[in-house]
Amino acid sequence: KGYHAMYRFFRERMGCGPLKSFCKVYANHFRFGQVILDRFGAYAGKEYHFVSDEQHVFDEKETHEKGFVMVSSHVGCYEMVGYSLKPKHKRYNALVFGGETETVMENRQRIWSQNNVRMVPVRDDLSHLFLLNTALDDGEIVSMPADRIFGSQKSTECQFFGQTARFPLGAFAMAVQKDVDVISVFAMKEGLRNYRIYLRELHHDKSLSKREQMSQLAQRYAEQLEAIVRRYPTQWFNYFDFWKQ
Repeated sequence: KGYHAMYRFFRERMGCGPLKSFCKVYANHFRFGQVILDRFGAYAGKEYHFVSDEQHVFDEKETHEKGFVMVSSHVGCYEMVGYSLKPKHKRYNALVFGGETETVMENRQRIWSQNNVRMVPVRDDLSHLFLLNTALDDGEIVSMPADRIFGSQKSTECQFFGQTARFPLGAFAMAVQKDVDVISVFAMKEGLRNYRIYLRELHHDKSLSKREQMSQLAQRYAEQLEAIVRRYPTQWFNYFDFWKQ
């Protein structure tokens, strides 16, 4: 299923021919393997070189009294953000999904805590939402993925690669309800040990209704995600039909 989803993406969304699409899918899987190795390389202490694009966006928000939301996606290696962005004035609360061993989770938290990062695992009792809301109330940073719908039916339709796709509202709803700013972040592999961190603020019209603000933020995010995927097409690790969620 993953192969066919990526093949259709390159054929139908990127406009590649059959042979080129096949090669792109191979390159995508190869890059995914590299990213997985990088994740555990950084976890084991291997050094990487990071270049931040528009670092001032993060630095300015990080000095303000109010907290803010950072939205991520399944492109590049988002985990590298935990090693590259080192907030000095606020704690960074990253929502993470389970699936790894308890030992790995504990050691990663120990390493990231040195950079003022706290992992917030998703819980069945939804207690993670309470922690994230409290973090924003305390003027901290909250990081959440915004390209996958996990269980919740709260979503909005966005134009993405020329067609309608559904994006989750969770991160944007939290930002609007708390009246805080939103920044998108992408960590893209550019060499053997090199990553470029893209930081972009999501602007929206605060005179709109709250629901409209959420949808507008989601559309702005979809536009930024599309721009990154077009620049790094083999680093979008989306192994299902995104347009038929």
